[in-house]
Amino acid sequence: MLNALFLATLQTLYAVGATGLAIYGLQALILTWLKLRQERLLRKGISDARGTPMPGETLGSIVWPAVTVQLPVYNEVHVVSRLIDACAKLDYPSAQLQVQVLDDSTDGTTAIAERRAEYWRRQGANVHVLHRNDRRGYKAGALKEGLTQATGEYVAVFDADFVPLPDFLKRTIPTFLDKPGQNVGFVQTRWTHLNAKYSKLTKAQALALDGHFVVEQAARYSVGLPFGFNGSAGVWRRACIEDQAVGGWQDDTLCEDLDLSYRAQLAGWRGVYLDDVEAPAELPPQLLAFKRQQFRWAKGSVATLRKLATRVWKGGWPAVMRTAAYVHLGGYLIHPLLLLLLLVSPLLMLFGSQPLWPLAYLSPVSVGPPALYALAQRRLHRQDWLRRWAHLPLLMLLGMGLSLSNSVAAWQAFFGKGGAFLRTPKFSVESSSDAWHRSGYALDLEPLVAAEIFLAVYAGIGCYVAAIHGQWWNLPFLAFYACGYALVAAVGLYESWKARAARMRLGSRTARPFPP
Repeated sequence: MLNALFLATLQTLYAVGATGLAIYGLQALILTWLKLRQERLLRKGISDARGTPMPGETLGSIVWPAVTVQLPVYNEVHVVSRLIDACAKLDYPSAQLQVQVLDDSTDGTTAIAERRAEYWRRQGANVHVLHRNDRRGYKAGALKEGLTQATGEYVAVFDADFVPLPDFLKRTIPTFLDKPGQNVGFVQTRWTHLNAKYSKLTKAQALALDGHFVVEQAARYSVGLPFGFNGSAGVWRRACIEDQAVGGWQDDTLCEDLDLSYRAQLAGWRGVYLDDVEAPAELPPQLLAFKRQQFRWAKGSVATLRKLATRVWKGGWPAVMRTAAYVHLGGYLIHPLLLLLLLVSPLLMLFGSQPLWPLAYLSPVSVGPPALYALAQRRLHRQDWLRRWAHLPLLMLLGMGLSLSNSVAAWQAFFGKGGAFLRTPKFSVESSSDAWHRSGYALDLEPLVAAEIFLAVYAGIGCYVAAIHGQWWNLPFLAFYACGYALVAAVGLYESWKARAARMRLGSRTARPFPP
């Protein structure tokens, strides 16, 4: 009786995991189809459902409005000069442009930022550093406080790892001006990559981000589904942020950007996604840095789902939009589902059981993510898209290997556990000759690596169980888990050793956050 109950529980858990993953596979297929549909309509000369300007449309003479560019930074000695210089060089009427460096730093970043701001003020640019002695509210708190001293009617935001192109504002601000009555609250542009070719890791990250922007963001926007502001390389209408129904920047999630954009759309403001406007940024060259970034994004997005679930349900959106919003906000729940399947599958095989046969019908939707990434690369890189798409197996391994870390993040978010805003370190790494490991920002290994090693072994045992029970179809699935966790653990150990060795060669065990 107990064995039967236990087996039924395992079957149910497996069904939950498989069905959940199938939903996200189906979402990828639908978004891929919507992107293709959008392109077909554009070729026929039909504007999309959101009123996107057709190619060739031009604006009349523009009276450029006042714009504030906000640069939230925290301990960014390697990149803060690059960021300030790029924003001071924006091609925009100087009398209408204000640049705020919102600095919460506790190291030499502040001094560097002050020097660059002073330099640009001597050139006639309006660049000022607003330094806070605490990180109250983290990035959201800095943006909120900076807004009290902002002069712009529109507010552009760039994180420290971005290098905006000179024409950024002149290609985004007209979107607000050309759509009177359409209540445009924010504009998001497409991220590109300064260092995509630096390593296999950055190539895999570029593949993932290209899929998100080129297909997911574009597809959602094309049919009027809610989508998120990505926190950087975008512009807000100040009136939207300050709208009482929206509520301004809030710090109760670690994804203040996603949170604000959804509250804005629920309040009736529109977001616009501009796929043809590029914003170059640096990808994390250290796996542990990428892992931290993903942890924060996972925790923040699930916290936003928890916070806004009721508002989305009662917000007056049609059922399709509500469903799309829940699936979008819960995107990082794919990692707990992956972890669940890993934990359950070997136990099912040990009991001589197989998953419920109807679940086999869900497997075709697994082609969704590969198709999505392939389409993105095909659109961006027609000459060598297949070579770039070939990094998909590595991206899949990273997804498997990070499923424990991101599951912990989701668990903390669901149960309301707060935590510090752990920044993703930036190293100003763009070419193969640049090195990150000598920086004091290089991250050390976390205790979670022991659990990742255990899961790699557990998945390996699962492969053995699958073989002796003749369930060969489970072998590739479990082998990916074993390799993914082994990869993340091994690279983490290697990176930690490499950074420590570099610091010891410099003659100190303490971090040197910037060159003397």
